[in-house]
Amino acid sequence: MGMLLGWLFWAESCQGQPANIAKPTEPMPIHIERFDQALLEMIEAGDTAMGKKLLDVYPYELEIVGKGVLNMQSPTVPGFFERLLHYYSEPTLKHLYEEAVTKYADVSDIEAQLGQAFAFLKANFPEMQIPAVYMHVSGFNQNVLVGDSLLSLSIDKYMGESYPLYQAFFPDYQRIKMQRTRVAADYLTGWLMSEYPFEGNESVLLDRMLYEGKIKYIVSLALPELSPAQLMGYTEAEYAWCEAHEKTLWSTIIERKHLYTPDRLTTEKYLRDTPCTFLSDETPGNVGTWIGWRIISSYMQEVKPTLPALMNQANAQELLAAAKYRIG
Repeated sequence: MGMLLGWLFWAESCQGQPANIAKPTEPMPIHIERFDQALLEMIEAGDTAMGKKLLDVYPYELEIVGKGVLNMQSPTVPGFFERLLHYYSEPTLKHLYEEAVTKYADVSDIEAQLGQAFAFLKANFPEMQIPAVYMHVSGFNQNVLVGDSLLSLSIDKYMGESYPLYQAFFPDYQRIKMQRTRVAADYLTGWLMSEYPFEGNESVLLDRMLYEGKIKYIVSLALPELSPAQLMGYTEAEYAWCEAHEKTLWSTIIERKHLYTPDRLTTEKYLRDTPCTFLSDETPGNVGTWIGWRIISSYMQEVKPTLPALMNQANAQELLAAAKYRIG
């Protein structure tokens, strides 16, 4: 961004924030490139000849949208824009597209949130490159697209949980996440996961839950205005239920030997949006991430590492031991 960011270091605060976390003194200017609006002009005109101008202005965004949404490797492939136009001209999708662009005509609030969040990341990860930020519409396809120094989010997935079209496609536990309040958090999550990809064992619950917990922990610090329930995609009642039953949830995982056993199918159950009814009828989905977040919070209080040190701690068992995670 070509600007210098000043920052202060937090000591232990009344909110319990650990030391060695840098807090930026000013936000970073973030401008969201409106690829979604530019592509809609071509769709409404029905003119593939407009693709040349799109390619001149948005070459990299067209490439990642082509790969992520159309499964086409390059916008230079013959027929690329014809296929793009055909895909988005489907009446229901076109109507969704138009309503999404209208709803997100003004994104200054999201730009402000991202300015704060990316300033936080830059203060704590000085070597991290801050991406160019875009918006696209995927038709409920790829939600977050990441390319080389490029980050794009599909705004048609954030029309509000009561949006009529969602009723036919998404259950309640998914619709609660499909709100404007989640946009900045999902941008940030996508970028962090691209910068620090998962390198553990996909089948081991402890590895997965600690990785997800690290990401959630950092996003919670970068966007402090969001409640823990909003970050998890829970209702306030669901979040309160998890807090009230944390000890039982943890002991159940241990007793069933799910923490270390390399069973991918079981591990996935803890990390899906689908309610974890295999634990109890009241358990919300993605409870593995929630517990992972709690363990990481405990680790940060005990060890007080920098955030890069946290992300580079690859030994899940060592991290768990150092966290001294105890309930009750």
